[in-house]
Amino acid sequence: MTVKWIALGSVAAIALCHPAVHAADDAVAADVEQAQDNIVVTAATTGSKTDTALIELPQPIKVITSEQYLSQGAISISDTVKYAAGVLANPYGRDTRVDGFNVRGLDALQFRDGMRDIFSYYASITSDPYNFSRVEILRGPASVLFGQGSIGGLVNLVSKSPEFRTGGEINLVYGSYDRKEVLGDANVALADNLAVRFVGRARDADTYVDHVPDDRVMFAPSIRWQPTPDTDVVLTGLYQEDDTGSTSQFLPIVGTFRPNTVAGEQLGRYTFVGKAGWDRYNGRSLQGGGSITHSFSDAIKINLKARYIDSDLEYNTHYADSYSNPKDPFSVYGTDGRTIGLTADASDARMNVFSTDNNIQFTFNTGANIEHKMLVGIDYSWNKVSKRYAGGSELVDLYDIDYDALKTYDPTGPFITESQKQLGVYVQDQIRLYDRVSVVLGARRDRVTGSSGQKDNATTFRAGIIGEIGAGISPFFSYTESFLPVAGRLQIGQDETGNTIFGDPYRPQTGTQYEAGVKWQPDVNTLVTATVFKIKERNRVLYGANNSTSQSGVLDTKGFEIEASRTLPGNFELLANYGYAKLKSEVNTSLDYMPRHTASFWTTKTFGLVDEAQLRLGGGVVYSGRSVSTSALWSIVTPARTTVDALAEINWNSWRFALNATNLLDNRYYASCLARGDCFVGAPRNVMGTVGFRF
Repeated sequence: MTVKWIALGSVAAIALCHPAVHAADDAVAADVEQAQDNIVVTAATTGSKTDTALIELPQPIKVITSEQYLSQGAISISDTVKYAAGVLANPYGRDTRVDGFNVRGLDALQFRDGMRDIFSYYASITSDPYNFSRVEILRGPASVLFGQGSIGGLVNLVSKSPEFRTGGEINLVYGSYDRKEVLGDANVALADNLAVRFVGRARDADTYVDHVPDDRVMFAPSIRWQPTPDTDVVLTGLYQEDDTGSTSQFLPIVGTFRPNTVAGEQLGRYTFVGKAGWDRYNGRSLQGGGSITHSFSDAIKINLKARYIDSDLEYNTHYADSYSNPKDPFSVYGTDGRTIGLTADASDARMNVFSTDNNIQFTFNTGANIEHKMLVGIDYSWNKVSKRYAGGSELVDLYDIDYDALKTYDPTGPFITESQKQLGVYVQDQIRLYDRVSVVLGARRDRVTGSSGQKDNATTFRAGIIGEIGAGISPFFSYTESFLPVAGRLQIGQDETGNTIFGDPYRPQTGTQYEAGVKWQPDVNTLVTATVFKIKERNRVLYGANNSTSQSGVLDTKGFEIEASRTLPGNFELLANYGYAKLKSEVNTSLDYMPRHTASFWTTKTFGLVDEAQLRLGGGVVYSGRSVSTSALWSIVTPARTTVDALAEINWNSWRFALNATNLLDNRYYASCLARGDCFVGAPRNVMGTVGFRF
């Protein structure tokens, strides 16, 4: 841990030399800067890749500033989205290995600064929320602008970048499970047109699962240069190292969620089933990127950006055989109700990603009251993931594991490598009519090739319209499409020796969405969005008898969402969200189940006078409805769950004292139990105290 504290000490020293700054990082800076003291954000770039007011976009875009999600006690990227309509954060409980969120009932992809940065499970470490100025959520298919992606939507992280003023902050944190952290953010204006920024974190912490640490070192430098008033150059870097494990222990349903009638006792919710010191999820990520924006005139603007990621990961884990007989897993190995098979998996992974996105924006009129903002772009991404494995299994008494006797394994031999390339060309026209109606039209052509020789081509479209009819009310309608390549080939069956017979390559999954809604913004302090949608996904892989597969799966999703943000006089903020999504499949597609109902409410109130000590109190409630997981053997119902979060904060001169509590009432709940045989617990109460100093 010495290296961690030395690294953060350097960041802290830099931060203490300069005053604090909290602001946005690109062309919507003014809107987001205002949002630091206002829960209502009025503009974003994720929905259009242009600087567009939310009220002019014919789709719901949610923008969550770092000020907001840190006030809500977020310690992971998953936590940042839990107060958003139609989004389920941490669907399998807190996971120290990966960030998880579902948008409109389906897994959402994660992007960073408009470019995808995760291409494989368990090949990279999680991102740090302190390194971002905001999180933007786009709901629904979005392939026209972002290429291959999730049918349900995407989450885009916007990195902090330098500003032309000097400032900084330093924060010391202590919390539950012996969490100790130092965080620093320093912005230095070297000249009127040159600035640098340094963001860092060092953390030494445990978790609610024994022998699973949550240690991190993160350092993110960046530099910004404006050689002319029309040119903006930003270079960013990142070094991050995580030493952690898995808070997901994949415990069997029997003995946790359901009673173990044979053994006559239950497992602890947070039982550790691995070998201390061997089970781990340790990784390192290096990233470097940059962007150039240049305005040739008021009518022509070019945007160029690229990023390279180099990631190494070591993942060792144990898990019980909850799956051979989910209804009675212990009976597979005896009659005592305690003995079970325990599998050990060890893997090394390397991931390399290069992404670039380049476009030209043309602004012109085709009449006195018809304005166009046309975007023509090309993007390219290449990713390579290499893995190697080792492992084995043994029998253990799951209620009294002899941890010292557990076998361990080390991956050896060559890495198995898979790679993929994507090239896309897109065009979009945003048409503003009479400064009241906005029409968005877009199209894209993609070509995706894999290391196995698989080639996929796709053309996607989008169209939408929104118009103000008075009193700040703007109805909208949109149609969007998406596609997602599926690696591998159809499995026709098995030959006489039991070997799998393969057929043609899988076709890409495709999705279409129709959406209608209304936005209401009577003033800058209020934004209400209500929407209904219908998504159809085709070409899902179905699994049949004799190890065969087909692609006849069709999934229909229907839903309704409403979200409201309001800032009242006297620094009183309100945020309310509700989402309903119903997934229906004609056949069993082994879908991950999700609750149909989600809801949340968050509020803060500030007391005191400006330039004097101020007390800020906040509280929130997050609700997830019951969910059902079904297999050929049985159905498992996970009950609805509600958690409460709270904030107490004092700001006095340059000092900040804060106390955050998530799951304040310590609701001991299951986030999900799957009919395949395993359960995942929700995170218990977590309390953190922060002392911050801003100059």
